[in-house]
Amino acid sequence: MIDESPLERVKSNITVEFENGNQAEIVYDSILLEFETAPDFRSSMTIELDGSNILIKIDAEDSTSFRASVNSAIKWIKLALEINNLTN
Repeated sequence: MIDESPLERVKSNITVEFENGNQAEIVYDSILLEFETAPDFRSSMTIELDGSNILIKIDAEDSTSFRASVNSAIKWIKLALEINNLTN
């Protein structure tokens, strides 16, 4: 097993496009607290609302923590969309 990752840091900006600004705002409001309270031992995430887009910035110490951050963000967005679809 390799002890050290060849990557020193992984940084990424991800844009999630929605059909309209209202849908983006609903999802943003639903997941904002998750982003603000997520543990940040090896990575940090920020989220911004920009019209009909949600912008996610991830800064991770390694590829494993980066993947975990991406998976968490996708899970939260997917869950917010599913709940919104149930209530409409």
